[in-house]
Amino acid sequence: MNVKKMPLEELELLSYTDIAYELLKEEKKPKTTPVLFGEVCKLLKINDDNMMDMIGEFYTNLTTDKRFLLLDSRKWDLKEFHSVKTIIDEEDEEDEDEEVVEETEDDSIESNIDDFEATDDEMDDLEDLVVVTEEEMEE
Repeated sequence: MNVKKMPLEELELLSYTDIAYELLKEEKKPKTTPVLFGEVCKLLKINDDNMMDMIGEFYTNLTTDKRFLLLDSRKWDLKEFHSVKTIIDEEDEEDEDEEVVEETEDDSIESNIDDFEATDDEMDDLEDLVVVTEEEMEE
């Protein structure tokens, strides 16, 4: 869709970010916030005074819209035009391998309960404990 050729009535039905998306998609060139919003306002015939009042909200909308990417050059572009490289650090992988510990039956909580030896203070704390069934809890 070429937003530059659309009638004003149709453009007014689109959000500012949708128009900005179409502009960046057509031109395939990153733009700063003021330049991009200036083009949107020009298409919508919004004067400069109103543009300055709305540019903050436009910037916020760009930052929350997942289609846009703010580049290091402080220009906006579309994420679909950029690839993401995943870099795997081999040292990190080796560390992760060392941290993996498989649990055996001997390591499980159930098998360690029998090995539990409480101190006198711990036994004093446990004296008042009572086992309550579900039926007793409902009452």
